[in-house]
Amino acid sequence: MALSPRPSEAARDLCARFLHTAQREFPLKASLADGTPIIIRPLQPDDRQLEIDFLRGLSPRSRRLRFLCDFKQPSEALIDQLMDVDHDHRDAFIALATVDDRLIEIGVGRYCATDDASACECAITVADDWQHRGLGTLLMRNLIEEAARRGFCHMMSVDAASNRAMQALAAHFGFRRQLDPLDPTQVIHSLDLAAWRS
Repeated sequence: MALSPRPSEAARDLCARFLHTAQREFPLKASLADGTPIIIRPLQPDDRQLEIDFLRGLSPRSRRLRFLCDFKQPSEALIDQLMDVDHDHRDAFIALATVDDRLIEIGVGRYCATDDASACECAITVADDWQHRGLGTLLMRNLIEEAARRGFCHMMSVDAASNRAMQALAAHFGFRRQLDPLDPTQVIHSLDLAAWRS
């Protein structure tokens, strides 16, 4: 079952234009709603320990909402999968903040191309202590802009129906919401990137 209408030729042309825009410069410097300075940059191979510490620090509820399953500790296979980015079809952007003179990962946004080359699936995760401070909005905006720039025309995510934070974030950016026809405990959010950028 199609998650969203196939993009028109005009929409494909519009998305394709973003492939030729200038490369954005990272790290991006930003501030949370309370003024805390952070940076957002692409995930790099030597960030493995940052990613492990970030996942281990998530509460069981946050892990369940992100991965739609329960686990006590992230497996090596899961870490390998999350670190597998090519900065094109699969990419991840981590948010970093300085706490007690140490740089820590406080959130991550990632996308991965689907079987339809014009679409990608996305996910946003924010550390429990850093939620409700505007970080999810910053990560999602960056993710949408990067996916559109890379030529994707549609973005989607599969989320727990109980994930109110993701529902609010998706609504803020204009995602369309529908129940997952294969699982009533999940919802599918989809966004037309061409329309969002036009």
